Amino acid sequence: METFPVIDMGKLNTEDRATTMDNIKHACENWGFFELVNHGISIELMDTVERLTKEHYNKCMEQRFKEMVARKGLESAESEISDLDWESTLFLRHLPVSNMSEIPDLEDEFRKAMKEFALQLEKLAELLLDLLCENLGLEKGYLKKVFNGSKGPNFGTKVSNYPPCPKPDLIKGLRAHTDAGGIILLFQDDKVSGLQLLKNGNWIDVPPLRHSIVVNLGDQLEVISNGKYKSVMHRVIAQTDGNRMSLASFYNPANDAVISPAPALVKENERSETIYPKFVFDDYMKLYAGLKFQAKEPRFEAMKAVEPNVNNLVGPIATV
Repeated sequence: METFPVIDMGKLNTEDRATTMDNIKHACENWGFFELVNHGISIELMDTVERLTKEHYNKCMEQRFKEMVARKGLESAESEISDLDWESTLFLRHLPVSNMSEIPDLEDEFRKAMKEFALQLEKLAELLLDLLCENLGLEKGYLKKVFNGSKGPNFGTKVSNYPPCPKPDLIKGLRAHTDAGGIILLFQDDKVSGLQLLKNGNWIDVPPLRHSIVVNLGDQLEVISNGKYKSVMHRVIAQTDGNRMSLASFYNPANDAVISPAPALVKENERSETIYPKFVFDDYMKLYAGLKFQAKEPRFEAMKAVEPNVNNLVGPIATV
């Protein structure tokens, strides 16, 4: 059985570069997920972020989560819960404007560490986008330019904790979905597992690996690559023991970014009838908000109905 792809970024600057690029290409085409080691992000910083994330949950989030569980009677559930996740979350926005100063219970040390972590993740995301361009045969910087729109990309981190769950057979940590955006960089707990992806009809564990960054591709990269790369359904299984930490950082297009298959990747005989639509990212996100836990294909079809709006786009779309 094929093993989950682990990419050693350190080999990009050695004689093994071509093989490493092939490994990234294979992972993007066949998995939609891969795991990075030697990615250049400070190990000490990752340890600090992990410690502060867990401390913040214990101090500020745990009691709120327990109250929610009690309020909704989740511990006594007798049938599958299909409209709720066993997940405690906090969203930190980095770009275009940070919201970290507005979150009242974040300690200064946590803010400082997350700011530095986000800067390093941003650089890694942009490097990865250029590596994807190279593998796709697109000019360097093409993806970043598309993502930039008029105000630069959207970038933020979803800080999640998945506490011990008494009935993991009835309540998912996070229900199955594909990610709406661009490229996602995940720093996950290396002791408590739970993340799974769907491959060839089977759910496969994404292995916890200390100090690694898990990368997955969102719907926008499937569209821009004209289907060469696919966004993949994934979920989090709740566990009876341990509290799983997850920091998922989403490097997404700007609200007004116009998304469509890269012309260089559309064959001549496909030009009259492309599989993927052309749309404004903000329009896609509004649709996704209500359809996150459903198949992506109907979302792509629905966006074809708003294609003409793209041609009339004269300025940035307001943020929501």
